[in-house]
Amino acid sequence: MKKIVEKHPLAIRWFHWVNFPILCIMIWSGLLIYWANDVYKLGWNDKTILKFFPQSMYDAFKIPFRLAEGMSLHFVFMWLFAINGLAYFIYIFFSREYKLLFPNRNSIKESWLVILHDLHIRKTAPPQKKYNAAQRLAYTTIIFCGFLMLLTGLAIYKPAQLNWLCTIFGGYEWARAEHFIITIIFVLFFVVHVAQVVLAGWNNFSAMITGFEVVKLKKTETHIIPDQVPTEISVTE
Repeated sequence: MKKIVEKHPLAIRWFHWVNFPILCIMIWSGLLIYWANDVYKLGWNDKTILKFFPQSMYDAFKIPFRLAEGMSLHFVFMWLFAINGLAYFIYIFFSREYKLLFPNRNSIKESWLVILHDLHIRKTAPPQKKYNAAQRLAYTTIIFCGFLMLLTGLAIYKPAQLNWLCTIFGGYEWARAEHFIITIIFVLFFVVHVAQVVLAGWNNFSAMITGFEVVKLKKTETHIIPDQVPTEISVTE
């Protein structure tokens, strides 16, 4: 027996898929800009363990000659990123979706249980609503990082006009470094997010397109957790 279970409202799917290409273009255009002052590395003094990024990649994409292109793309899509992010935040606030998304007082403890379960060290996962504790922490962190990404970007975009903002982040050089670090966090989140989607299977991925999952039931038993939207079900084999 199969059952269709509603999962993601249209607005959430819209913001998600609009944000994906915008972020990709923002990261790519930011890389084109970064070449103009390629200073960051992992190491100390004159010793370099890792330099961002390998010279072979710059040569392959002819990045040294595309600064103007990178700046024009970055400054245009910056506003699209800001508008989409603001609309998303307004939606989750007024729809009360934030109650399912933001962490609660048990999220830190339960997130470790989720990780242990995903690593097959723990047999059972902790109870969850729409998102588990680890997802709540990760998604909330990335929303906060998006806010910081916008502010640090504005600080280095207009350091003279927004001198007060630039000062808050420690000056131009610090704001640029923080912007770069947040970009790395976004890339790592994207890699982990895609890996989790692959591991979760096609049904989970298609839910972000269609808005629902097709669940196969052997026993039509529905467990409803208090305060949970009536779209989540747990199946006992």
